[in-house]
Amino acid sequence: MKREVKFSLVFRDMWQSAGKYVPRVDQLVKVAPAIVEMGCFARVETNGGGFEQVNLLFGENPNKSVRAWTKPFHEAGIQTHMLDRALNGLRMSPVPADVRKLFYKVKKAQGTDITRTFCGLNDVRNIAPSITYAKEAGMISQCSLCITHSPIHTVEYYTNMALELIKLGADEICIKDMAGIGRPVSLGKIVANIKAAHPDIPIQYHSHAGPGFNMASILEVCEAGCDYVDVGMEPLSWGTGHADLLSVQAMLKDAGFQVPEINMEAYMKVRALIQEFMDDFLGLYISPKNRLMNSLLIAPGLPGGMMGSLMADLETNLESINKYKAKHNLPFMTQDQLLIKLFNEVAYVWPRVGYPPLVTPFSQYVKNLSMMNVIAMEKGKERWGMIADDIWDMILGKAGRLPGKLAPEIIEKAEREGRKFFEGNPQDNYPDDLDKYRKLMKEKKWETGEDDEELFEYAMHPAQYEAYKSGKAKEDFLADVAKRRAEKEQAPAEEAKPKTLTVQVDGQAYRVTVAYGDTELPVAPASQPSAAGEGKEVLSPLEGKFFLVKNAQETPLKVGDAVKEGDVLCYVEAMKTYNAIRAEFGGTVTAISANPGDTVSEDDVLMKIG
Repeated sequence: MKREVKFSLVFRDMWQSAGKYVPRVDQLVKVAPAIVEMGCFARVETNGGGFEQVNLLFGENPNKSVRAWTKPFHEAGIQTHMLDRALNGLRMSPVPADVRKLFYKVKKAQGTDITRTFCGLNDVRNIAPSITYAKEAGMISQCSLCITHSPIHTVEYYTNMALELIKLGADEICIKDMAGIGRPVSLGKIVANIKAAHPDIPIQYHSHAGPGFNMASILEVCEAGCDYVDVGMEPLSWGTGHADLLSVQAMLKDAGFQVPEINMEAYMKVRALIQEFMDDFLGLYISPKNRLMNSLLIAPGLPGGMMGSLMADLETNLESINKYKAKHNLPFMTQDQLLIKLFNEVAYVWPRVGYPPLVTPFSQYVKNLSMMNVIAMEKGKERWGMIADDIWDMILGKAGRLPGKLAPEIIEKAEREGRKFFEGNPQDNYPDDLDKYRKLMKEKKWETGEDDEELFEYAMHPAQYEAYKSGKAKEDFLADVAKRRAEKEQAPAEEAKPKTLTVQVDGQAYRVTVAYGDTELPVAPASQPSAAGEGKEVLSPLEGKFFLVKNAQETPLKVGDAVKEGDVLCYVEAMKTYNAIRAEFGGTVTAISANPGDTVSEDDVLMKIG
């Protein structure tokens, strides 16, 4: 009999790989005893990642949720773990050092034992403070190698990174194969190398099922010495999620490993509760497409969890491209053609922006930049015309050191635009911030909470916390759930509604409205007058949602404000990225032609400047 391999249920990631939300706290405490009763888990992923932010979004206090959710596992002797993004903490943007330090103290006090820290760029400088802060707080510091497949990301690269993290004090190493594209044999070699140097360092393997490698990878890493394997459960396993517990247990048992037995009666309880939660509201946010495996992901290396949002974005982008083609009497593009062009462009863009590991948020950046290039080129424009500020921060080194070299064309563009490269420690860009939030809480007469947990939450997610405190978050969430339920019930009727289509006849494009049965055709809406005000028009370069600011710290422009060339006027949010619209000329804002949150099309007037 071979050595023991233990299982960790990635309950949090199961939900967030499938959809947007996680269960409410009442649901979590309902399922926890059955998970314990299964008797096969040494660890459970309870929080971190998007868990706390999502709690705020549906109007719950994440601090109370984490405390209540981790308690049953502690009582049963099961370790709990969370995911954290190093410099970015629990969000998509960098976090001040004092907030990061408080983060680990709070989570340990709330009952989280292990923090799984990763840097999306594999920059050890971003992870090092987390090791110190976690251990000072009494947590186990598990540091991640973000696995991707490129000429740079070799077995030697990952082995050296692991050894450096262990030297800095990491207690454990996680092989974080977030896209499931790690090649099984190479992953086995990485684990074997780490174990050869540090046989007592526990190694945990995390993967997603997407491209189809991960069952073979699990076997390889276990043969090489892996101690823990992350697993999912039906009905949320496979697809963009994780390998299923039952399959992994059967495979490893057959290979001769000591693996825990599963209480199948309890398993069925958990399975039924997951389905119950999906039927309640969570299923409204889960796309059936996320159940599918997709080997097309192997070449571009994009994470499986992105495919649901990617396909939704693709529909919007395809419509934009075909509107242009209809206008210019060009052959239409199909969704499959666009998908292949996107994947080919990812292969072009990725090495030229320094091979960032394709993990949140950098996978989104590479995908979005590639998509913007495809759209531009299909419309007769050049590559690199639209690069969002967050993507520039990655390119310029403000988020960390890129693994590879930037292409000359990117460096030249940065220099032309007067952008400065950053060589220092990224944390230095973000000064301490807790005193500011402590003062704000005092002014608002808000309690900082047990172990300063409310202070931490406010500093980590300021806009979402304010929406939670005001009640707006819950109000918006309930309204959205009601809307989605109504849409689901009305889906058959929606299919019969008139639809406007673009068709080609002998090479000529026509816009037509099609109605089914006795349905009456809608009356064409009257054209809307443009906003009052004289001046040059500022046009939207792409389709998306219009916003004057991208966060609460910015001040929105108003009519009468003076602007100069290069100033940020507003943003168009597309594909989860805020694209800054900058002034191409100076003057005074004479009109703002859209409201925040409005959907705008390419070439819509956003503002006028006189």
